[in-house]
Amino acid sequence: MRAGIAGFRGYSGAELVRWLGRHPWVEPVLLEHRADSADRPRPRGDRGPQRLPCAAEAVQAAGLAVVFLATPADVSMELAPALLGAGARVVDLSGAFRLRTVERYEHWYREKHTQPDLLAEAAYGLPEFCRERIRGARLVANPGCYPTAANLAIRPLLEAGVIDRAAGIVCDAKSGVSGAGRKPSLKTSFCEVTDNFSAYSILKHRHVPEVLLTCGLEESEFSFTAQLLPLDRGILETIYFRTEARSAGELLGIYEKRYAGEPFLRLYEAGQVPDLHSVRHTNYCDIGVTLADGRAVVVAAEDNLVKGAAGQAIQNMNLMLGFPETEGLL
Repeated sequence: MRAGIAGFRGYSGAELVRWLGRHPWVEPVLLEHRADSADRPRPRGDRGPQRLPCAAEAVQAAGLAVVFLATPADVSMELAPALLGAGARVVDLSGAFRLRTVERYEHWYREKHTQPDLLAEAAYGLPEFCRERIRGARLVANPGCYPTAANLAIRPLLEAGVIDRAAGIVCDAKSGVSGAGRKPSLKTSFCEVTDNFSAYSILKHRHVPEVLLTCGLEESEFSFTAQLLPLDRGILETIYFRTEARSAGELLGIYEKRYAGEPFLRLYEAGQVPDLHSVRHTNYCDIGVTLADGRAVVVAAEDNLVKGAAGQAIQNMNLMLGFPETEGLL
């Protein structure tokens, strides 16, 4: 099958091109949606995948089964209706279709939403919790990188009732600079990032509502701080909460039961935790647990460009098109 990629010059889009180039059943096609975009230099003789205009007529004529939108939210809202009308399924990597209602989107993103019907239709693309809905969806909203790790770490424990919600949950999340995208800004320039470490969007990060919706939390129960690491890629989240669980092993047993058979969840022995080297350039989310005197610490790590973006998007594509979920990712 043929899969189109709009936004292929960005970090997540380029990651999609690399991973789809290794997929045994999918041919990537690059969709041009910006006339002013320049390519990176390539070695002589390297022509790369076929290129087509990002237009409904071209998508339909080429028989694209799916299109990935690695584009800003406003661009995704503009492109998605025509692509769906051309018969392609769409996996959107922006935040355009994640939050289910216009009111919620406009509150957190501070921008107008122009496609309320598609916002209501979109399936949230976290396979470990939404697998069956993803299979039949025309439009999948790929989760944000921060919420992917947070939801995978928190939801099983909430479902088991072992978190003291009245005491709150604190998520201290750190990401490499590629999470901010390729568009230049002062905040992500070399001199601002190197030898530095900074927090941003404290208590108002636009990824917070994805955790609230998926985990069923109230905003007052969840404190989230995003922090920028002087690294190119990777996310590590340290999550703190109170619990009546008697041991880290008890919490680990909840994860083992919930994630039995999940191909991209890896658990560590009680008291051991993952680091970024463990997940770099993989589609895994790794989780480790430590507990003492009712104070639990869960550490979750992932590659923000893979499980946090392109890898999870391909995982969703595999489900939508009927391929084995791990195809092209292991």
